[in-house]
Amino acid sequence: MSHINKPAPGVDQFYPLNEPSIGSPFPKSTHPQNAQVPILFQPITLRGVTFKNRIFVAPMCQYSAVDGHLTDWHLVHIGGFASRGVGAICMEASAVVPEGRISPEDAGLWDDSHIPSFQRIVNFAHGQGTLIGVQLAHAGRKASTYSPWVHSDIARTRSAPTHTVQKDEGGWPDGVYGPTELPFSNTYPKPKPMSEQDLLYVEDAFVKAIERCKVIGFDFIEIHAAHGYLLHEFVSPLSNARSDQYGGQSLENRLRWPLRVVSRCRAAWDKPLFVRISATDWAEGPERGPDGEWKQWGIEQSKVYGGELQKLDIDLLHCSSGGNWERQQIELKPGYQVPFADALKKAYPTLPIGAVGLITDPVVAESYLREGKTDVIFLARTLMRNPHWAMYAAETLGVAVKAANQYERAFVELATPAKLAIKK
Repeated sequence: MSHINKPAPGVDQFYPLNEPSIGSPFPKSTHPQNAQVPILFQPITLRGVTFKNRIFVAPMCQYSAVDGHLTDWHLVHIGGFASRGVGAICMEASAVVPEGRISPEDAGLWDDSHIPSFQRIVNFAHGQGTLIGVQLAHAGRKASTYSPWVHSDIARTRSAPTHTVQKDEGGWPDGVYGPTELPFSNTYPKPKPMSEQDLLYVEDAFVKAIERCKVIGFDFIEIHAAHGYLLHEFVSPLSNARSDQYGGQSLENRLRWPLRVVSRCRAAWDKPLFVRISATDWAEGPERGPDGEWKQWGIEQSKVYGGELQKLDIDLLHCSSGGNWERQQIELKPGYQVPFADALKKAYPTLPIGAVGLITDPVVAESYLREGKTDVIFLARTLMRNPHWAMYAAETLGVAVKAANQYERAFVELATPAKLAIKK
Protein backbone atom coordinates (compact mmCIF):
# COMPACT_ATOMS: atom_id res chain seq x y z
CA MET A 1 0.00 0.00 0.00
CA SER A 2 1.45 3.36 -1.01
CA HIS A 3 1.39 6.24 1.43
CA ILE A 4 0.89 9.44 -0.49
CA ASN A 5 -0.65 12.83 0.10
CA LYS A 6 -3.58 12.36 -2.26
CA PRO A 7 -4.79 15.37 -4.23
CA ALA A 8 -8.38 16.53 -4.34
CA PRO A 9 -9.80 15.54 -7.73
CA GLY A 10 -11.12 17.85 -10.43
CA VAL A 11 -9.32 21.05 -9.43
CA ASP A 12 -6.40 22.84 -11.04
CA GLN A 13 -4.06 23.05 -8.04
CA PHE A 14 -2.82 20.63 -5.43
CA TYR A 15 -5.08 20.53 -2.37
CA PRO A 16 -4.76 17.55 -0.01
CA LEU A 17 -7.83 15.35 -0.19
CA ASN A 18 -9.94 15.28 2.99
CA GLU A 19 -11.58 11.91 3.75
CA PRO A 20 -14.32 12.33 4.80
CA SER A 21 -14.86 15.88 3.59
CA ILE A 22 -14.35 18.79 5.98
CA GLY A 23 -17.36 19.18 8.27
CA SER A 24 -18.64 15.65 7.68
CA PRO A 25 -19.15 13.21 10.57
CA PHE A 26 -16.80 10.27 10.86
CA PRO A 27 -18.53 6.88 10.46
CA LYS A 28 -20.03 5.42 13.61
CA SER A 29 -18.01 2.25 12.99
CA THR A 30 -14.89 4.15 14.04
CA HIS A 31 -16.50 6.86 16.18
CA PRO A 32 -19.19 5.42 18.50
CA GLN A 33 -20.27 8.93 19.54
CA ASN A 34 -21.70 9.33 16.03
CA ALA A 35 -24.36 6.66 16.46
CA GLN A 36 -26.95 9.49 16.47
CA VAL A 37 -25.76 12.37 14.33
CA PRO A 38 -27.47 15.72 14.98
CA ILE A 39 -29.60 16.96 12.08
CA LEU A 40 -27.27 19.95 11.72
CA PHE A 41 -24.59 17.52 10.52
CA GLN A 42 -26.80 15.29 8.42
CA PRO A 43 -26.67 15.73 4.64
CA ILE A 44 -29.49 17.19 2.59
CA THR A 45 -30.06 16.47 -1.09
CA LEU A 46 -31.62 19.08 -3.36
CA ARG A 47 -32.23 18.33 -7.05
CA GLY A 48 -29.71 15.48 -6.90
CA VAL A 49 -26.98 17.57 -5.26
CA THR A 50 -26.00 16.38 -1.77
CA PHE A 51 -24.85 19.01 0.73
CA LYS A 52 -22.70 17.43 3.43
CA ASN A 53 -24.37 19.26 6.35
CA ARG A 54 -27.06 21.89 7.05
CA ILE A 55 -24.72 24.80 7.90
CA PHE A 56 -24.89 27.21 4.96
CA VAL A 57 -22.99 30.47 4.59
CA ALA A 58 -25.40 33.29 3.78
CA PRO A 59 -24.42 35.90 1.17
CA MET A 60 -22.39 38.76 2.65
CA CYS A 61 -21.69 41.87 0.59
CA GLN A 62 -18.03 42.83 0.91
CA TYR A 63 -18.05 46.05 -1.14
CA SER A 64 -14.55 45.21 -2.33
CA ALA A 65 -14.87 44.46 -6.08
CA VAL A 66 -13.44 46.49 -8.94
CA ASP A 67 -15.99 47.05 -11.73
CA GLY A 68 -17.65 43.84 -10.57
CA HIS A 69 -14.40 41.83 -10.56
CA LEU A 70 -13.51 39.96 -7.38
CA THR A 71 -10.15 40.38 -5.66
CA ASP A 72 -7.93 38.38 -3.31
CA TRP A 73 -10.06 39.68 -0.45
CA HIS A 74 -12.92 37.55 -1.74
CA LEU A 75 -10.67 34.50 -2.12
CA VAL A 76 -9.52 34.75 1.50
CA HIS A 77 -13.01 35.60 2.79
CA ILE A 78 -14.75 32.72 1.02
CA GLY A 79 -11.79 30.36 1.21
CA GLY A 80 -11.77 30.62 4.99
CA PHE A 81 -15.31 29.29 5.14
CA ALA A 82 -14.67 26.60 2.51
CA SER A 83 -11.88 25.08 4.61
CA ARG A 84 -13.69 25.13 7.96
CA GLY A 85 -16.58 22.72 7.71
CA VAL A 86 -19.69 24.45 6.34
CA GLY A 87 -22.05 22.52 4.11
CA ALA A 88 -22.36 25.21 1.44
CA ILE A 89 -21.39 28.78 0.68
CA CYS A 90 -23.58 31.29 -1.11
CA MET A 91 -21.36 34.05 -2.46
CA GLU A 92 -22.44 37.65 -2.15
CA ALA A 93 -25.03 39.52 -4.19
CA SER A 94 -23.62 39.80 -7.69
CA ALA A 95 -25.31 42.28 -9.99
CA VAL A 96 -26.63 41.07 -13.33
CA VAL A 97 -26.26 44.57 -14.82
CA PRO A 98 -23.81 47.32 -13.77
CA GLU A 99 -26.58 49.69 -12.73
CA GLY A 100 -27.99 46.92 -10.54
CA ARG A 101 -25.14 47.17 -8.03
CA ILE A 102 -25.84 48.48 -4.56
CA SER A 103 -22.50 50.28 -4.48
CA PRO A 104 -19.78 50.88 -7.09
CA GLU A 105 -17.72 48.22 -5.30
CA ASP A 106 -20.29 45.40 -5.60
CA ALA A 107 -19.54 42.09 -7.29
CA GLY A 108 -20.93 41.55 -10.76
CA LEU A 109 -21.73 38.91 -13.34
CA TRP A 110 -22.86 41.10 -16.23
CA ASP A 111 -19.76 40.49 -18.35
CA ASP A 112 -17.66 37.51 -19.36
CA SER A 113 -14.59 39.24 -17.94
CA HIS A 114 -15.96 38.50 -14.45
CA ILE A 115 -15.76 34.74 -14.95
CA PRO A 116 -12.07 34.12 -14.05
CA SER A 117 -12.17 35.83 -10.64
CA PHE A 118 -15.18 33.73 -9.64
CA GLN A 119 -13.70 30.53 -11.09
CA ARG A 120 -10.61 30.88 -8.94
CA ILE A 121 -12.71 30.94 -5.76
CA VAL A 122 -15.02 28.13 -6.88
CA ASN A 123 -11.98 26.00 -7.71
CA PHE A 124 -10.60 26.52 -4.21
CA ALA A 125 -13.93 25.68 -2.54
CA HIS A 126 -14.26 22.51 -4.60
CA GLY A 127 -10.70 21.60 -3.65
CA GLN A 128 -11.87 21.58 -0.03
CA GLY A 129 -14.93 19.47 -0.86
CA THR A 130 -17.34 22.36 -0.24
CA LEU A 131 -20.27 23.22 -2.48
CA ILE A 132 -20.54 26.85 -3.53
CA GLY A 133 -23.16 29.01 -5.20
CA VAL A 134 -23.82 32.67 -5.87
CA GLN A 135 -26.63 35.13 -5.27
CA LEU A 136 -27.76 36.93 -8.43
CA ALA A 137 -29.16 40.36 -7.75
CA HIS A 138 -30.42 43.75 -8.87
CA ALA A 139 -30.55 46.54 -6.29
CA GLY A 140 -33.39 48.46 -7.94
CA ARG A 141 -34.09 51.81 -6.28
CA LYS A 142 -31.38 51.14 -3.66
CA ALA A 143 -28.59 51.19 -6.27
CA SER A 144 -25.79 53.76 -6.61
CA THR A 145 -25.35 54.08 -2.85
CA TYR A 146 -22.26 54.26 -0.68
CA SER A 147 -20.55 51.26 0.85
CA PRO A 148 -21.45 51.22 4.56
CA TRP A 149 -18.14 52.49 5.91
CA VAL A 150 -17.96 55.18 3.24
CA HIS A 151 -21.33 56.55 4.31
CA SER A 152 -20.57 56.42 8.05
CA ASP A 153 -18.30 54.77 10.56
CA ILE A 154 -19.59 52.14 12.96
CA ALA A 155 -19.33 54.53 15.94
CA ARG A 156 -21.36 57.17 14.06
CA THR A 157 -18.70 59.83 14.59
CA ARG A 158 -19.06 60.80 10.93
CA SER A 159 -21.85 60.42 8.41
CA ALA A 160 -22.37 61.55 4.84
CA PRO A 161 -25.38 63.81 4.24
CA THR A 162 -26.71 61.42 1.60
CA HIS A 163 -26.56 57.74 0.67
CA THR A 164 -26.43 58.52 -3.05
CA VAL A 165 -23.14 58.08 -4.91
CA GLN A 166 -22.77 60.87 -7.48
CA LYS A 167 -21.35 60.45 -10.99
CA ASP A 168 -18.01 62.04 -10.08
CA GLU A 169 -17.71 59.45 -7.29
CA GLY A 170 -18.34 56.50 -9.60
CA GLY A 171 -22.11 56.37 -9.17
CA TRP A 172 -25.04 56.43 -11.59
CA PRO A 173 -27.79 58.37 -9.78
CA ASP A 174 -29.55 59.13 -13.06
CA GLY A 175 -29.55 55.45 -14.05
CA VAL A 176 -31.40 53.97 -11.08
CA TYR A 177 -34.62 52.05 -11.76
CA GLY A 178 -37.51 50.74 -9.69
CA PRO A 179 -41.20 49.88 -9.92
CA THR A 180 -42.14 53.58 -9.64
CA GLU A 181 -40.51 56.97 -9.03
CA LEU A 182 -40.78 56.47 -5.26
CA PRO A 183 -37.29 56.44 -3.67
CA PHE A 184 -36.36 54.37 -0.64
CA SER A 185 -35.80 57.64 1.25
CA ASN A 186 -35.01 61.27 0.51
CA THR A 187 -31.28 60.50 0.77
CA TYR A 188 -31.45 57.74 -1.86
CA PRO A 189 -31.60 58.17 -5.65
CA LYS A 190 -34.95 58.88 -7.27
CA PRO A 191 -35.61 55.88 -9.53
CA LYS A 192 -37.07 55.78 -13.00
CA PRO A 193 -40.18 53.59 -13.39
CA MET A 194 -39.35 50.45 -15.36
CA SER A 195 -40.96 50.02 -18.75
CA GLU A 196 -41.79 46.69 -20.35
CA GLN A 197 -38.52 47.00 -22.24
CA ASP A 198 -36.63 47.58 -18.99
CA LEU A 199 -38.24 44.52 -17.42
CA LEU A 200 -37.24 42.31 -20.34
CA TYR A 201 -33.71 43.74 -20.27
CA VAL A 202 -33.28 42.71 -16.62
CA GLU A 203 -34.84 39.28 -17.20
CA ASP A 204 -32.43 38.68 -20.06
CA ALA A 205 -29.55 39.81 -17.85
CA PHE A 206 -30.42 37.22 -15.20
CA VAL A 207 -30.42 34.49 -17.85
CA LYS A 208 -27.09 35.66 -19.31
CA ALA A 209 -25.58 35.71 -15.81
CA ILE A 210 -26.76 32.13 -15.33
CA GLU A 211 -24.90 31.10 -18.47
CA ARG A 212 -21.75 32.58 -16.89
CA CYS A 213 -22.49 30.63 -13.70
CA LYS A 214 -22.43 27.43 -15.74
CA VAL A 215 -18.98 28.27 -17.09
CA ILE A 216 -17.74 29.19 -13.61
CA GLY A 217 -18.95 25.87 -12.18
CA PHE A 218 -21.29 26.97 -9.40
CA ASP A 219 -23.24 24.21 -7.65
CA PHE A 220 -26.36 26.29 -7.01
CA ILE A 221 -27.78 29.77 -7.58
CA GLU A 222 -29.82 31.98 -5.27
CA ILE A 223 -32.08 34.71 -6.65
CA HIS A 224 -32.09 37.78 -4.39
CA ALA A 225 -35.70 38.81 -3.87
CA ALA A 226 -35.28 40.28 -0.39
CA HIS A 227 -34.04 43.30 1.57
CA GLY A 228 -35.75 46.03 -0.41
CA TYR A 229 -33.95 45.33 -3.67
CA LEU A 230 -35.63 45.17 -7.05
CA LEU A 231 -37.67 41.97 -6.83
CA HIS A 232 -38.77 42.78 -3.27
CA GLU A 233 -39.71 46.29 -4.40
CA PHE A 234 -42.12 44.82 -6.93
CA VAL A 235 -43.93 42.52 -4.48
CA SER A 236 -44.49 45.05 -1.68
CA PRO A 237 -47.41 47.51 -1.72
CA LEU A 238 -45.15 50.01 0.07
CA SER A 239 -42.88 50.30 -2.97
CA ASN A 240 -45.11 49.24 -5.86
CA ALA A 241 -48.11 51.45 -6.58
CA ARG A 242 -48.04 50.87 -10.32
CA SER A 243 -51.35 51.01 -12.14
CA ASP A 244 -50.52 48.38 -14.75
CA GLN A 245 -50.41 44.58 -14.69
CA TYR A 246 -47.24 44.63 -12.55
CA GLY A 247 -48.44 46.53 -9.49
CA GLY A 248 -51.04 48.09 -7.27
CA GLN A 249 -53.27 46.47 -4.67
CA SER A 250 -53.53 43.24 -6.63
CA LEU A 251 -51.15 40.68 -5.13
CA GLU A 252 -51.27 38.73 -8.38
CA ASN A 253 -50.06 41.80 -10.24
CA ARG A 254 -47.24 42.55 -7.80
CA LEU A 255 -46.01 38.96 -7.97
CA ARG A 256 -46.28 38.75 -11.74
CA TRP A 257 -42.87 40.05 -12.78
CA PRO A 258 -40.74 38.54 -9.96
CA LEU A 259 -42.30 35.16 -10.72
CA ARG A 260 -41.53 35.66 -14.40
CA VAL A 261 -37.89 36.31 -13.55
CA VAL A 262 -37.68 33.18 -11.39
CA SER A 263 -39.44 31.12 -14.06
CA ARG A 264 -36.88 32.13 -16.67
CA CYS A 265 -34.04 31.43 -14.24
CA ARG A 266 -35.48 27.98 -13.48
CA ALA A 267 -35.70 27.21 -17.21
CA ALA A 268 -32.06 28.25 -17.69
CA TRP A 269 -30.57 26.42 -14.67
CA ASP A 270 -30.82 22.68 -14.01
CA LYS A 271 -28.99 22.63 -10.66
CA PRO A 272 -30.48 23.71 -7.31
CA LEU A 273 -32.19 27.11 -7.42
CA PHE A 274 -32.80 29.04 -4.20
CA VAL A 275 -34.84 32.21 -3.77
CA ARG A 276 -34.28 34.57 -0.85
CA ILE A 277 -37.29 36.62 0.24
CA SER A 278 -38.12 39.10 2.98
CA ALA A 279 -41.14 37.74 4.83
CA THR A 280 -42.18 41.15 6.14
CA ASP A 281 -41.42 44.85 5.68
CA TRP A 282 -41.51 45.48 9.45
CA ALA A 283 -43.53 48.67 8.86
CA GLU A 284 -45.95 50.10 11.39
CA GLY A 285 -49.42 48.64 11.55
CA PRO A 286 -50.98 45.47 10.17
CA GLU A 287 -50.17 43.71 6.93
CA ARG A 288 -53.77 44.20 5.79
CA GLY A 289 -56.38 46.73 6.87
CA PRO A 290 -59.97 45.99 7.99
CA ASP A 291 -61.13 47.00 4.51
CA GLY A 292 -58.97 44.28 2.95
CA GLU A 293 -56.39 46.71 1.58
CA TRP A 294 -52.79 45.50 1.69
CA LYS A 295 -50.80 47.97 3.82
CA GLN A 296 -47.35 46.39 3.68
CA TRP A 297 -45.61 43.16 2.75
CA GLY A 298 -45.98 40.41 5.34
CA ILE A 299 -46.17 36.71 6.06
CA GLU A 300 -49.64 36.13 4.58
CA GLN A 301 -48.54 37.43 1.18
CA SER A 302 -45.22 35.62 1.62
CA LYS A 303 -47.14 32.35 1.96
CA VAL A 304 -48.85 32.98 -1.35
CA TYR A 305 -45.50 33.92 -2.89
CA GLY A 306 -43.90 30.76 -1.50
CA GLY A 307 -46.64 28.62 -3.01
CA GLU A 308 -46.16 30.20 -6.42
CA LEU A 309 -42.39 29.74 -6.16
CA GLN A 310 -42.90 26.08 -5.30
CA LYS A 311 -45.01 25.70 -8.43
CA LEU A 312 -42.04 27.05 -10.39
CA ASP A 313 -39.99 24.17 -8.95
CA ILE A 314 -37.48 26.10 -6.87
CA ASP A 315 -35.38 23.96 -4.56
CA LEU A 316 -35.15 26.08 -1.42
CA LEU A 317 -36.83 29.20 -0.02
CA HIS A 318 -34.42 31.29 2.05
CA CYS A 319 -36.46 33.29 4.57
CA SER A 320 -35.14 36.68 5.66
CA SER A 321 -36.99 39.95 6.32
CA GLY A 322 -36.95 43.74 6.11
CA GLY A 323 -34.96 46.22 4.08
CA ASN A 324 -37.78 47.88 2.14
CA TRP A 325 -39.02 50.47 4.65
CA GLU A 326 -36.77 53.24 5.93
CA ARG A 327 -38.53 53.41 9.31
CA GLN A 328 -38.68 49.66 9.89
CA GLN A 329 -38.92 48.60 13.53
CA ILE A 330 -37.29 45.23 14.16
CA GLU A 331 -37.05 43.65 17.60
CA LEU A 332 -33.63 42.08 17.20
CA LYS A 333 -33.21 38.92 19.25
CA PRO A 334 -31.78 35.45 18.62
CA GLY A 335 -33.70 33.66 15.89
CA TYR A 336 -36.00 36.64 15.31
CA GLN A 337 -36.77 35.55 11.73
CA VAL A 338 -37.28 31.84 12.46
CA PRO A 339 -41.06 32.24 13.11
CA PHE A 340 -41.42 33.34 9.48
CA ALA A 341 -39.47 30.33 8.26
CA ASP A 342 -41.63 28.13 10.49
CA ALA A 343 -44.84 29.62 9.06
CA LEU A 344 -43.65 28.98 5.51
CA LYS A 345 -42.60 25.44 6.39
CA LYS A 346 -45.99 24.73 7.92
CA ALA A 347 -47.70 26.10 4.82
CA TYR A 348 -45.49 24.08 2.43
CA PRO A 349 -44.09 21.02 4.24
CA THR A 350 -42.41 19.65 1.10
CA LEU A 351 -40.65 22.90 0.19
CA PRO A 352 -37.14 23.07 1.71
CA ILE A 353 -36.77 26.19 3.85
CA GLY A 354 -33.69 28.04 5.07
CA ALA A 355 -33.72 30.12 8.26
CA VAL A 356 -31.36 33.01 8.98
CA GLY A 357 -30.89 35.84 11.47
CA LEU A 358 -29.00 36.01 14.78
CA ILE A 359 -28.63 32.24 15.04
CA THR A 360 -25.52 31.70 17.15
CA ASP A 361 -26.10 28.77 19.53
CA PRO A 362 -25.63 25.28 18.03
CA VAL A 363 -28.13 23.75 20.45
CA VAL A 364 -30.78 26.28 19.41
CA ALA A 365 -29.94 25.81 15.72
CA GLU A 366 -30.36 22.05 16.14
CA SER A 367 -33.71 22.59 17.87
CA TYR A 368 -35.02 24.57 14.88
CA LEU A 369 -34.18 21.63 12.63
CA ARG A 370 -35.47 18.98 15.01
CA GLU A 371 -38.77 20.84 15.48
CA GLY A 372 -39.26 21.08 11.73
CA LYS A 373 -39.12 24.88 11.58
CA THR A 374 -36.46 24.87 8.88
CA ASP A 375 -34.34 22.47 6.83
CA VAL A 376 -31.13 24.52 6.66
CA ILE A 377 -29.41 27.06 8.90
CA PHE A 378 -27.89 30.08 7.16
CA LEU A 379 -25.19 31.98 9.07
CA ALA A 380 -23.35 35.21 8.27
CA ARG A 381 -22.05 37.44 11.07
CA THR A 382 -21.75 34.43 13.37
CA LEU A 383 -19.24 32.99 10.91
CA MET A 384 -17.44 36.31 10.59
CA ARG A 385 -16.84 36.21 14.33
CA ASN A 386 -15.96 32.52 14.36
CA PRO A 387 -15.14 30.94 10.97
CA HIS A 388 -14.69 27.61 12.82
CA TRP A 389 -18.32 27.70 14.04
CA ALA A 390 -19.04 24.32 12.43
CA MET A 391 -16.28 22.73 14.55
CA TYR A 392 -17.58 24.55 17.63
CA ALA A 393 -21.09 23.29 16.87
CA ALA A 394 -19.86 19.73 16.47
CA GLU A 395 -18.07 19.88 19.81
CA THR A 396 -21.14 21.39 21.49
CA LEU A 397 -23.48 18.76 20.04
CA GLY A 398 -21.12 15.85 20.74
CA VAL A 399 -20.46 14.70 17.19
CA ALA A 400 -17.03 13.89 15.76
CA VAL A 401 -16.48 15.62 12.41
CA LYS A 402 -13.54 15.98 10.07
CA ALA A 403 -11.41 19.11 10.28
CA ALA A 404 -9.22 20.13 7.37
CA ASN A 405 -6.08 18.02 7.23
CA GLN A 406 -3.97 21.11 7.84
CA TYR A 407 -6.00 22.08 10.94
CA GLU A 408 -6.61 18.66 12.52
CA ARG A 409 -3.98 19.24 15.20
CA ALA A 410 -6.22 21.97 16.61
CA PHE A 411 -9.18 19.58 16.91
CA VAL A 412 -7.67 16.37 18.27
CA GLU A 413 -10.33 15.81 20.92
CA LEU A 414 -13.14 16.46 18.47
CA ALA A 415 -11.83 13.82 16.05
CA THR A 416 -10.91 11.19 18.64
CA PRO A 417 -13.17 8.11 18.85
CA ALA A 418 -15.11 8.00 22.12
CA LYS A 419 -13.41 4.81 23.29
CA LEU A 420 -10.04 6.55 22.99
CA ALA A 421 -11.20 9.97 24.14
CA ILE A 422 -8.53 12.14 25.75
CA LYS A 423 -9.35 13.18 29.25
CA LYS A 424 -9.35 16.91 29.85
